[in-house]
Amino acid sequence: MSTTETGIGIDLIGITDTAAKKVAELLTMEGNPELALRIAVRPGGCSGYSYEMFFDSEFAHDDLRSSNGAVSVVVDAESATLLRGASLDYKDGLQGAGFSINNPNAQRSCGCGQSFS
Repeated sequence: MSTTETGIGIDLIGITDTAAKKVAELLTMEGNPELALRIAVRPGGCSGYSYEMFFDSEFAHDDLRSSNGAVSVVVDAESATLLRGASLDYKDGLQGAGFSINNPNAQRSCGCGQSFS
């Protein structure tokens, strides 16, 4: 799992070794060592909030960071409270491939797995 480097005691989203390996592959394809995986929660989606993930090289002073090997994960302070204790995983199977977030703070989620409340 990840090592937390927040400085204020908020545990960031964990990242499994499988997800970290896939993110590292994608970062290598991007060719920019300054990039980090940003995970955010935004209002919207069919259940109230939706997850957003993208590579980012611009960081705010209150962003929270964690790492798993060479993969750096960044979460904005507002999203951190909704992601506390969550974990990012990657699955590659017969039903398709993709990232998923297991969030213990979600009271319910939609069928697509991309939004929660």
